[in-house]
Amino acid sequence: MRRSLRVALLATVATCFAGAALAQDLITKDRVGPADAPKTLTFRLTGDGPGNTDPAYAEAYKKVFVDFIQKHPGWQIKLERMSDNIGQEQARMLEQAKSGSGPDCAAVDSFVLALFMNAGVLKPLNEYFTQAEIDDLFPFVREGITGKDGKIYAWWWGTDLRVLYRNKDIVPTAPETWEELKAAAIASKDKGMEGVLVNGGRWEGTTFDWLANFWAQGGKLVDENGKPIFAEGENREKFLKAVNYFKDLVDSGAAPKRVATIVNYDEFNAAATAGTTALFIGGNWQLAQLKNTMEPEEFAKWTFSPIPGPTKDQRSTGTGGWTVGAFSNDPEKVALCAAIAKDIYAGPGNEIQQQLPTSKAIFNKYDVFKSEANQAFAAALVDGQARPGVPIYPEISNQIQVMMGDVLTGAKTPEAALDAANAAVQAAYSRL
Repeated sequence: MRRSLRVALLATVATCFAGAALAQDLITKDRVGPADAPKTLTFRLTGDGPGNTDPAYAEAYKKVFVDFIQKHPGWQIKLERMSDNIGQEQARMLEQAKSGSGPDCAAVDSFVLALFMNAGVLKPLNEYFTQAEIDDLFPFVREGITGKDGKIYAWWWGTDLRVLYRNKDIVPTAPETWEELKAAAIASKDKGMEGVLVNGGRWEGTTFDWLANFWAQGGKLVDENGKPIFAEGENREKFLKAVNYFKDLVDSGAAPKRVATIVNYDEFNAAATAGTTALFIGGNWQLAQLKNTMEPEEFAKWTFSPIPGPTKDQRSTGTGGWTVGAFSNDPEKVALCAAIAKDIYAGPGNEIQQQLPTSKAIFNKYDVFKSEANQAFAAALVDGQARPGVPIYPEISNQIQVMMGDVLTGAKTPEAALDAANAAVQAAYSRL
């Protein structure tokens, strides 16, 4: 009997190893599923997948992808990883999709989704989601994925927002206004820090993070027809006020001059971990990253609060996130793409990376979103504002990035930089 038990245990262990080996065979750096599977789908993705630079996230995604492909026999998914230059990657993918050489399925950044819908390269996904699931999406999300014909053309699975992170030991009280943040940043320099860090280099993060200061005043980038109006009338005044706010942070020393070259949120994590900054404007997802990076006693010193506004009552924060959309003309591939969005990202993907869900149902489903921090992030979404879903937005963003570089380095006055940005945007709008 003892021999039978041993044989049984060995058989169990062998089965486990065989299962593990089988799972390993089902996922490689650029493929999920058997290499000889007859049906292939190409999926272009960001770091939100098995190639995530965080080993824990990568392993969790590998398991979800393997579980997924085992439920879809006969398929293999070819993974195409985007670089971190998201703006360039999305522009390239749009041109490929227009020419019919794009991927079958892909991650589409929410801020350029309108461009893809306007180009007519995305396939409708309504039949793969119930009306109740669509209705449960946050309004700005539902609006963002819906085309002029009322159909949805992608599934927006994760959203985010920006907050002010601070080291409580250095900055005990949360700054609530622009002036309070400036004072706190300068005070932190007296304690050996480099002041508040913000994105200021040539990338989308610079525009998006700064826009909170424009939106907090009620500023509008475009009118109801999608025409750029940010340099007109009251919008011009609000725009310049927000630009001058960032310029003053640098000129006063409250922010280091190097912010004009920052193009990656990872720099904030690195500075916080190294103890060289006590303040930065970052994304909600960075809280989990700081927890993974810091020793517990150091992480305990950090907290977050809403982005300060010109006054305590004027607040805003940008809400973004990623969608999954289908480009293929093959109905089977469109169905599999929708399944990827639904079964891998909307729920499991949110949980793995603590990416804020886009629907109440998923918020309520996972315990991780019941934490005090994630409840606070969810509450802060009330001040959230998405980028306008209009074709001209990417050019507006591009010109704001150029403008910010010119202003923060002193190459142009805010007025001259705004006029140059507006001229370029209006010229681009006339060509649409």
